[in-house]
Amino acid sequence: MLPLKSRKKNRQHPISFGLPAFPAVEGGLLPRLLADFTSKTGIKAVLTRDDDLYAPGRQGKFDLLISHFGHRDTEGFVMGGFGLWPRTIFSNQLCLAGPASDPARVRGSHDLVTAFRKIAKAKAPYIVNRTKGIRYLTETMWHAAGQPAKGSWLIDAGASKKEAFALAGERKAYVIWGLTPFLREEQASRNGLVPLLTSDPILQRIMVATVVNPSRFPTANVMGATALQQFLLSPETQASILTTRYQGYDQALWAPAGRHNAGAALPI
Repeated sequence: MLPLKSRKKNRQHPISFGLPAFPAVEGGLLPRLLADFTSKTGIKAVLTRDDDLYAPGRQGKFDLLISHFGHRDTEGFVMGGFGLWPRTIFSNQLCLAGPASDPARVRGSHDLVTAFRKIAKAKAPYIVNRTKGIRYLTETMWHAAGQPAKGSWLIDAGASKKEAFALAGERKAYVIWGLTPFLREEQASRNGLVPLLTSDPILQRIMVATVVNPSRFPTANVMGATALQQFLLSPETQASILTTRYQGYDQALWAPAGRHNAGAALPI
């Protein structure tokens, strides 16, 4: 989730753009895209982190907000008249991680359901990451895999995010988590887990950019915010999203999602 502030030359009010500690910033994607935007348009972008970006957004502090489509406040912000229709811009990546020994032999698979079925059949330990969307995904995989018996291999200890990652390292278990935070924590802790499956589209988490509603915020820099949104949707920018890499990991962490918008919203 992000807010961001940007200033256009000779313009008094900034474009605001909001976000918390977020993979697209940590992994270098948005800083790189914003530098390119400033170079090409003359609009300076100042990135601001905010864990609860929609609260200041309702106070008119941001002109453009970026978050996961499933953020708890996105719907209320738009339906309450604070923002225009959100545009999908890119997806960040979850991964199925596990011990390098890979006892269930899921490495190389492109199908998360097949991988989950193999883990259940091998009774290899699997940690339920209680982060809401990921827990939901685990339940979906369990149903799709034929509802395998939930024995001691399926470990639901109430852990989420870093705690689930740490527990998976201790138990030499499989776990689903965001690929960028996983790589960060693995580099810091060296707990022996490796990304084993990232290519299934169900592991992508879509992001949206929402321009504030000018009728609600008449002094907002809607023109600048719309220019940035259109820049993010341009074919050139969408292509460059695929080229950003996390240090030490030679695989795309983000997927362009501009194509999911209605044709009229696209820049060409």
